[in-house]
Amino acid sequence: MSICTVLFDLDGTLADTAPDLAHTLNTLLAEEGRVKLAYETIRPEVSHGAGALVRLGFGGVADAEFERLRSRFLVLYAENLVRETRLFPGMNELLSELKHRGLNWGIVTNKSAFLTEPLVTQLGLPWPPASVVSGDSTNNRKPHPEPMLLACTQAGSEPAQCLYVGDAERDIEAGRRAGMRTLVALFGYISKEERPERWGADGLIHTPREVLDWLGTDTRVKHD
Repeated sequence: MSICTVLFDLDGTLADTAPDLAHTLNTLLAEEGRVKLAYETIRPEVSHGAGALVRLGFGGVADAEFERLRSRFLVLYAENLVRETRLFPGMNELLSELKHRGLNWGIVTNKSAFLTEPLVTQLGLPWPPASVVSGDSTNNRKPHPEPMLLACTQAGSEPAQCLYVGDAERDIEAGRRAGMRTLVALFGYISKEERPERWGADGLIHTPREVLDWLGTDTRVKHD
């Protein structure tokens, strides 16, 4: 069955959000009298969300303190969503080519909607997504397949007609459990300790352009 819809994770796949998330964490660390962390230390943790970044910066803290820090982190981040965030190089061209081929596209992220929606609006996308599923759009988040299936419904495609591209193991697991093809975005936020070749994806790509190489020429089917 031909691919009709290409779905993307947001952080570390569609957009390079790490600079703004790193800025947010270091702003919070400075507020709390802590030493700032190097960007290279923060970047691999970005795909794991605000909680992971707070733990990276502050280590093991009591639950109440963790929630206070996480809440403050989200406030700071909401004020700096597109300070430096941009589409990954080549992503604009990829989305334009998908349109040319008659495919549609969407986003499935664990990021909360109050952050996802303004971020997507301000990214300067070449054409709008057919689907945007945030971390609180469904009862379950990735790696559960529920968000993936909602994206299929919104995009008007069957799971077997969808390709999901992500940079975390939970992305690949969610896509596979939903019945989609999957690709690992090696240009994303993957640490040296992770082994993406063991995640069970259909392929691994180094640049957005390689999505087109992987799709080949059998996807030029006009999507209704």
